[in-house]
Amino acid sequence: MEMQQFYYDNKIVKKFLYATIVFGVVGMLVGLLVAAFYLFPGLTHGISWLSYGRLRPLHTNAVIFAFVGNATFAGIYYSLQRLLKARMFSDVLSNINFWGWQLIIVAAAITLPLGYTTSKEYAELEWPIDIAIALVWVIFGINMIGTILKRRERHLYVAIWFYLATFVTVALLHIFNSLELPVNGLKSYSVYAGVQDALVQWWYGHNAVAFFLTTPFLGLMYYFVPKAANRPIYSYRLSIIHFWSLIFIYIWAGPHHLLYSALPDWAQNLGVVFSIMLIAPSWGGMINGLLTLRGAWDKVRQSAVLKFFVVAITGYGMATFEGPMLSLKNINAIAHFTDWIIAHVHVGALAWNGFLTFGMLYWLIPKMTKSKLYSEKLANFHFWIGTLGIIMYTLPMYVAGFTQASMWKQFNPDGTLKYGNFLETVKQIMPMYWMRAIGGTLYVIGMLVLVYNIIQTVRKGHTIEDEFAEAPELERISKNRLKGEKWHGWLERRPIQLTILATIAVTIGGLIQIVPTIMVKSNIPTISSVKPYTPLELEGRDLYIREGCIGCHSQMIRPFRSEVERYGEYSKSGEYVYDHPFLWGSKRTGPDLMRIGGKYSDNWHFNHMWDPQSVSEGSIMPSYTWLFDNKKADYSDIQKKMEVMAKLGVPYTNEDIANANSSIAAQSAKIEENLHTDPDFVKSYEASKRAAEASGEEFVPMKDREITALIAYLQRLGTDIKIKNTNTTASK
Repeated sequence: MEMQQFYYDNKIVKKFLYATIVFGVVGMLVGLLVAAFYLFPGLTHGISWLSYGRLRPLHTNAVIFAFVGNATFAGIYYSLQRLLKARMFSDVLSNINFWGWQLIIVAAAITLPLGYTTSKEYAELEWPIDIAIALVWVIFGINMIGTILKRRERHLYVAIWFYLATFVTVALLHIFNSLELPVNGLKSYSVYAGVQDALVQWWYGHNAVAFFLTTPFLGLMYYFVPKAANRPIYSYRLSIIHFWSLIFIYIWAGPHHLLYSALPDWAQNLGVVFSIMLIAPSWGGMINGLLTLRGAWDKVRQSAVLKFFVVAITGYGMATFEGPMLSLKNINAIAHFTDWIIAHVHVGALAWNGFLTFGMLYWLIPKMTKSKLYSEKLANFHFWIGTLGIIMYTLPMYVAGFTQASMWKQFNPDGTLKYGNFLETVKQIMPMYWMRAIGGTLYVIGMLVLVYNIIQTVRKGHTIEDEFAEAPELERISKNRLKGEKWHGWLERRPIQLTILATIAVTIGGLIQIVPTIMVKSNIPTISSVKPYTPLELEGRDLYIREGCIGCHSQMIRPFRSEVERYGEYSKSGEYVYDHPFLWGSKRTGPDLMRIGGKYSDNWHFNHMWDPQSVSEGSIMPSYTWLFDNKKADYSDIQKKMEVMAKLGVPYTNEDIANANSSIAAQSAKIEENLHTDPDFVKSYEASKRAAEASGEEFVPMKDREITALIAYLQRLGTDIKIKNTNTTASK
């Protein structure tokens, strides 16, 4: 048969690899800065765009979508061409994929520090960027599928199954979770509210981890580990079981993030059952990866690349065992909202994603530059300091999580909370935060060593050029099963059918969980006393979202004695029916705020936002001085916001919308009147007024500044239903 000659596109792989390295350093340095805020809350005092609440989502987005995302594209573009013996379908689409993705990352790096965020975990980017993500992702999918259709290799290797499932599922997750109605160019409201929004978000959030951080990397594992070890994958049959069971089961597990919440019990229980089932396929994949190296352990000891791969696969196994364990209700009751979850997430991120990426970089760059790695010793140093960094990061966070859970739940013999002041917990775990920062520093040092090693390797090697290859044209054969051909062998040469079956597998769980929650009203009972937010409270809620307060505070009181005693009556699903988006939170660095309304005076909230340590000694909350700046709050979009909310089902009348500005004026004037009951406020207020007049600057009354709207929102929280009296010191 005549051989066809062609060139593999290495230049697109090079672009994605270099972007991976750059954004890896950036994302990790931002993470280190975020960790430093726990130790030095005033580190960037007064600089709004460098505050903790705005940088935390920047860190997660940079690591997930910039670092891991670019690594995923690099690995797929390299392996796909060689597995299919074909150049990518379109160089133009490849480059649109690359430059489009980088522009999305830059847009995130600009908008998130400026406070443009939806607040939804791993989906914080606003609607124009969401649309761009969908378009670029579809372009990537077209390019991949086009390459598959013009392939010269009959059967699709297991790695490609995972790539296809990744493309289909991430598209579904992103589109359905990002459904929102725009208010303006950079502001929108989720079409879902409260419990429904929470379920859709964690259907997305958990499966973003599953299908953006896991399935593509499993595909990369199935390609790069055998290549680096020069050995075949351990078990073809196990890879089939691993793939189909994983993609079917994973999609059901999202509700385990919402145990003991206002989510209906049936949805919670489904999430638990399927989460436990996940152990089997996950460990099947880990075993398949590790046993590929059977008999090659001498090579592992000598090769830094294989060391990285071994720890990566082991980290995957640890994280995918711990995840199902955390979904058990008795364990979740302890771990949720604590730093245990931070440890769990970073075992996966630092070991599985980080180390697999590092191993891939160390293997690919020398191969593409036709040279040897500049320094195997430096690569081994990176491995050991990175491993030490993971240990020093995660172990203290486990200890911190256990400490938090224990202290939150302890009672005195008389039935009162032993640690009634939330800050007692914070003070206790500060040494753990120091150790985490040290561990993170070690990991970043390893990353910088990689940068040096790669630069030197590229400098001494050849310029990365497209790679010549040849292969015979694929012969057309019967669409029916051949004699002796197994059913999966037939499926592997039918990419369209394989993709359709994978799509069906990943949509079943989502449909069964989400459709009843959205369509069956009895799942979310309403409460007649729950009313929409006033215009000022709605503006305050948007400020709360802008400043990233959800990163440290939850708004979900679980039905535990310790939480009810500390915070007040447990949360009801009907209390959230007007919350677009929901704000239940994922971690309690500070106390829950569900019932904070009315517990403290307006002056307390004013002073707390200006200088948290002045009212809560030992607090690690930063100050939000820019909310007090002598400038008018921008309420120009309030009527548009209310109109959008009305379209989403919030019962604002035309009269409510028309009178929005007068309502804001009346409520804000009342708050300023309350603030004047504090002599210290009056004294500083008059002094600032005189200073403004002396400088010729227009003085803006406090009622017209942003802090007033935020106070209005905080004072509203949890006041729609009657609650029993609780220990007020609990929320300090």
